[in-house]
Formats: sequence, structure tokens, C-alpha cells
Amino acid sequence: MQKRDSLFRSVLLLLVIGVMPFLGLAQDSDLKPVTNKYAIKNATIVQAPGKTIQNGTILIENGIIKAVGSSITIPADAWVVNADSMFVYAGFISGLSNIGVEKPKDEDRKDDRRLTGNPSYERAGITPGNSAREMLNPDDKSVSDFRKLGFTASHSVPHKGMLPGTGAIVLLGGADGESMVVSDQSSMYSQLSGADGVYPNTVIGVMAKYRDLYRKASQAREYQSRYNSNSNGMERPATDATLEALYPVIGKQMTVAFKAEGVKDVMRVIALQRDLGFKLMLGEVKQGWDAIPAIKGTGAPVFLSLDLPEWKEEEKKEEGEDDDEEKEKEEKPTPEEMEKNALEARQKEMIKNYYTQAGKFSTYGVKFGFSTMEVKSKDFKQNLLKVIENGLSEDKALAALTTEPASILGVSSLMGTIEAGKMANLIVSDTAYFTKDANIRYVFVDGMKYEYEVKKKKKKKSNGGEAVDAAGEWNYTTETPQGNGSGVIKLTGTPGDYSGTITVSFNGSTNEIQDVVVDGNNVSFSFKLNMGEEITVEISMDIDGDTFEGTLSVASFGSFPMEGSRDPK
Repeated sequence: MQKRDSLFRSVLLLLVIGVMPFLGLAQDSDLKPVTNKYAIKNATIVQAPGKTIQNGTILIENGIIKAVGSSITIPADAWVVNADSMFVYAGFISGLSNIGVEKPKDEDRKDDRRLTGNPSYERAGITPGNSAREMLNPDDKSVSDFRKLGFTASHSVPHKGMLPGTGAIVLLGGADGESMVVSDQSSMYSQLSGADGVYPNTVIGVMAKYRDLYRKASQAREYQSRYNSNSNGMERPATDATLEALYPVIGKQMTVAFKAEGVKDVMRVIALQRDLGFKLMLGEVKQGWDAIPAIKGTGAPVFLSLDLPEWKEEEKKEEGEDDDEEKEKEEKPTPEEMEKNALEARQKEMIKNYYTQAGKFSTYGVKFGFSTMEVKSKDFKQNLLKVIENGLSEDKALAALTTEPASILGVSSLMGTIEAGKMANLIVSDTAYFTKDANIRYVFVDGMKYEYEVKKKKKKKSNGGEAVDAAGEWNYTTETPQGNGSGVIKLTGTPGDYSGTITVSFNGSTNEIQDVVVDGNNVSFSFKLNMGEEITVEISMDIDGDTFEGTLSVASFGSFPMEGSRDPK
């Protein structure tokens, strides 16, 4: 593994011209900002859902919003963001996630079979004394990925086990883990996930173990209380850090954040809550539409998942297809076709339930926000817009990303709206955020400004049309985790018979192009790099006239965006 990682770094060094300090982020480095005062002027300011200021100004100083309005005097030493035609929103808050929390490494365990029925707490995934605060890393990729989407804060919890530990409200920025923390001990995170190879390793086992732990902790807490009030004649209570970590839950000073994806899990968690009486919030709920009345009955807030199944758009009918369909209707479908059609209809209806769920929760008046525990950052925006298309209003969507999670998590005095005195957690979008082509230009986290470039829209790949003329010299650039790279692609010949070379930056090596394939406006090929062992690098170019956009794939290490232009002939 070490050799493979070293090889990957070597390949990237050949592909990049050098590490650049800024890749669309103004302050993702360790450099201190040149000022602690900012003014965002001439913007449409959405202070809260349904509350907007036109041509307004926001003044920020030392991480705090100092003033908001249409007639604000801007200090001479403030860094001014000219936001003409832009929109400003309060930073988004993820209601439940692992953002910034490092995932523990999988350990090779040699289990003693005699202990599988009674393992240690840690081996059984029962670590309520652990804290997300101790596991935070501001350099974790999830922090920058979700900040780029507009998230400025998160209710982050530890990974793994039925009782992984306590969550924390954290900022998506900061020099170290401690500077990220807004509020510690914000919840006791729980899951219906069993341990691998030992008890409890089933959902039923987890529920039984949860009840057992709760009962033991309740008894221990009660005995400790009686001992503290009058210890005369009583044995000193035994200490048990695991049970003691549950005391705030039993005393209802701490809420249990329970991950419950499916309707069965939701109902099981509700049953546990009714039996034991703890304060509950449900998180990462994916299939909760049939449990809405039961959820409302508990009064528990909910964080709905945005990890949704793929929505397949209806194919547009070509001219003359209606006649063909009429002819097909006249022919009686076979039993197999009828069964297939019925199955596809049920599948489509099921998928639609995922996208209409948020609208239904809103209609029923259940307090909810969104969690980002499992949604990929690249899917977040498109899934959110599709949820809005299917019944959730834009105001309710904004509330679910700002005011509602702030209220549920008890941080409304700090964030969730744009008001004087609150943290400067803000998003600046080049147009109204809930439009498809909106781009986030700036994100402020606790007053720290992050600036983003507007990426050119990717062009669709060829559908097999007329082969493009790709001959010529193409200057390209590519983005990798190590920085930007550049080079020249030379293609000679005609469609179906291209050959050529590609240079890579840093050492200027020239490599022969192989396996050229042309499909309409898409040209793909590969080349070899010898780095102790031979590595295959694949290129895919979507050509539009004398420019292209595409991807560069380095063996199994991933794909990176690239673009370029052809030298004039």
C-alpha cells in the first residue's frame, strides 16, 4: 500500500506543474486574512425564509455580523465584496453528518470465540464516552467539499458502532479541531448497527442491548444519587465510565440522535424511545413517509437524508412515436410484458416517494432539516432541487437548511439567519440559489472568506454523431489534488486513424498516444508512464470547435478535470 501511494504521488508530480497556493479558494491556506473587516454590498440579502432586503449591505468584523441593511456606512479599511445581482443567504447547517470527523481505521481482530457472547464494550461498538470533538480534522476532505456547497456548520458525530459517542456542533473551517467546535456534547449518537462477529450483531440484539444498558445506567445513576445524599451504611458505588456517560441521556439533559434510514428502523427507534423515555431526534431518515403520524406523535425533530435513488427522467418522444405507440396498444401484451410494466411502475412510484417525502413532512407540520451523512457532495444540489420540484417550497427548503437545524440543535442565537450580532456564516451566490445554474462565489465561515471560481459548464458527451476533426496541437491544463498541471497533446491523421504524443509538465516528458477512439465529438486515448512499473493514464476529450473539456484518469487513483484549446492552424 505504501508503494502504491508513493507511486501515485510520483505520477501526480509528473502531471502537475507545481502546487499552487489557490485553486478557487481564497483562504484555504494557513495564511492569515489581510483584514478582519468585510462589507458585502449591493446584494439581495435573504435574512431568513421569506425575509429579504434588496440592494443591501452586510458589515462583518472579527467574525461577527455588525450590521445589515440598505443604508450601512462601510469603513475605509473593510474588504469590499461587490455583490451586484448576487444573493446572500445564511450558511447551511447539516443536521447530522460525519463532516470533519476522521474515520477510524479498520483493525484486524483475532477474536476469542469464547468472548463473542460477552465482548468488551469497545469491541461491541459501545463507546458513549467518545466525542466527535476529539476526532475533528479541519483538513478532512469532507470539510472543504461541503463548505463549497454552502455548508458552514454541521452537527458532526463519530463513526461506527451502536453507540459511537457524542456529537458536536462544528464550523466548517478553522486552523485546528478545537477552533471548529461551537458546542460540545450536543447529542448521544446511536445506530441500530450491530458489531461484526460478536454480540450484539443483529438489529434485535442491538435493541436488547440498548434496553439493558439503559436499565443498568438508570440503576447506577439512582444508586449514585442516593449515596451522594446519604452514604451512611451504603457500599461505595462501583465506577463504570460507559454507564456514567449515559447519565445525561437518562436525566434528559442530552438528546439521543438516532440514525434510522428505513421505516422499520424508524418504528423500532420510536418503540425504544417510548419504552425508555429519552429525548429523541431522528437522523438520516430515507423512508419515513409511512411513519409520519408516528413520528409526529413523539414530537421528535427529524433530519431527512438527501442520499436519494437516481431519478430517471422521462424520455422525450420523437415525432411519429405516438403513432407507433398506438399500434403497440392494439397488440395485447404478453404476461411477461405486463409483469415488467407493473414492476417498472411500482419502482417509479417508490423512487418518487423519496423525493416527495420532505413536502409531506412539511404538510404534516413535523419539524425537520436535512442530514448529509451519506449523500455525495456532487449529488447534493441536484437532489435538493428535485425535492423542491416534488412539493417542497423554496422557503421551506431554505428553512430546512438554516433556521430549522439551528433551532433543533439549540444554536439559533448564533446562526441560521443574517442578523447583527450573529456569527458571520454566509453564502454569496451569483443568482438565486435555488436555480439550476446558480454558482456559489463566496462562503464566509465565522468571518473567514472562501472564494470560488465559476467553473465552465461541462459539455455533454457525443451521442455518436459525425466524427470530429481533432487533428492539431492542443494546449491543456488539468486539476489534481496536488495542483494544476499542463502540457501539449499533438494529434495527427484523420478520424479513425489518429496518432500522436502528449507532454506532461514538471519534467517535459513526451509520451506516445495509444488506442485512439473517436465517437462523434468525443476523442479518447491512453498513454503509458514508466514509474518503476508501467502506469496507464487515460484521457477523454469532449471537443467543441477549438476547445475541449474532459477528464484525465490515473490508473485506479481517480479522474481529474481537464480542459484545453487548439493552436490556430
